[in-house]
Amino acid sequence: MNSQKLAVIGDKDSIILFKTLGFLTYFPPLETDEISKVIRRLDKEGVPIIFITEEYAQMVPETIDNYKYRAFPAIIPIPNKNGSIGIGMKGIKENVEKAIGTDILNN
Repeated sequence: MNSQKLAVIGDKDSIILFKTLGFLTYFPPLETDEISKVIRRLDKEGVPIIFITEEYAQMVPETIDNYKYRAFPAIIPIPNKNGSIGIGMKGIKENVEKAIGTDILNN
């Protein structure tokens, strides 16, 4: 897959490695409207996979929910430079439970 068709949204320090790998990278100001605009623009540009730091994802849950039942773009929360706050794992657990009817990932 062409890395130019993958995008990462987050704070500069957390996503700088993705930029060196050739991903489209965005580190907008910490404002909900700006983050939502970037997601909508990437969707219009046809970017199929958008990684977003959990911190930024937590700021725009309504925007992310708008894409939840669409095949593309897949919006995937990732930890930031400080580590995970659990949003990504929570989404995985919810999807597994929905798919098989029980939470097999519960510790």
